[in-house]
Amino acid sequence: MPDRLIEAHQLQFGFRPSQPILQHLDLRIERGSVYGFLGPNGAGKTTTIRLLLDLLRPQRGEIRLFGLPVRENRVAVFSKIGSLIEQPSLYLHLSGADNLAIARRYTQAPASRVGEVLELVGLSDAARKKAGAYSLGMKQRLGLAMALLHKPELLFLDEPTNGLDPAGIIEMRELIKRLNREWGVTVFVSSHLLAEVERTCTHVGIIHRGEMRFEGSLTELQTLREGKATLLVETSDNARAASLLGETFVVQRLSDSLLSLPYQNRDQAAAVNERLMQHGLAVYQLHTQRSDLEGLFLEITN
Repeated sequence: MPDRLIEAHQLQFGFRPSQPILQHLDLRIERGSVYGFLGPNGAGKTTTIRLLLDLLRPQRGEIRLFGLPVRENRVAVFSKIGSLIEQPSLYLHLSGADNLAIARRYTQAPASRVGEVLELVGLSDAARKKAGAYSLGMKQRLGLAMALLHKPELLFLDEPTNGLDPAGIIEMRELIKRLNREWGVTVFVSSHLLAEVERTCTHVGIIHRGEMRFEGSLTELQTLREGKATLLVETSDNARAASLLGETFVVQRLSDSLLSLPYQNRDQAAAVNERLMQHGLAVYQLHTQRSDLEGLFLEITN
């Protein structure tokens, strides 16, 4: 059983040779992770998912799912995969349960599975209600239920919170986390919402203009954010303080009353404070300011 469920190497794709959508894209997704594929609208997220699902063919590069080349092993690979790409296709004049009953025939799932997935996505009470009367969030959850009928090991979700109200976003987020935690489903979820990725995912890939700009664990991304921290200083004489600290650090004057220098660690902050006081300067402010993930995301994608 391979630990790496998705491997893509040097993917290139474009509908026109002069306008590539993806360039030399590498992806690695481990079993048991919730992988957030993050990027601005138009960055190439949906195209990447369509390539991984063999709905498009890359002009160059290799894709392996479950350790197998996709094109030569479609039946073996896709029997283990569920997906919800864009809006689900529903029969709006039929109930949620009837929609699932039709879908299960294609997946050869047992009839008992319909009730299981309805309960899993929180639609048991609305099972006999026509899908046309569902809210957008309920329709998304019904589409997710369809993708889960055959108990997939790997689930692809493309912008699953698009158009949802705050309550619907929370429901989808908690459902993704539950699928991963309780059912062991590895989830690949694309999004342009950084806050949702931070709340939901264990690993992150950031794509911009068809190129991967960052790939790693959420912890690694947060550590990268820590490395962008600054030390803010306000003293009784900032011009003199800037001269003193400039002998050792790169100092930036943010205003007449505030200095900034790259933050290293607590010992550095203590040394800055000691040096200023030794030269008779009163220290009014001395604190760190860390870049938020949104600022880091904008920096990575610019």
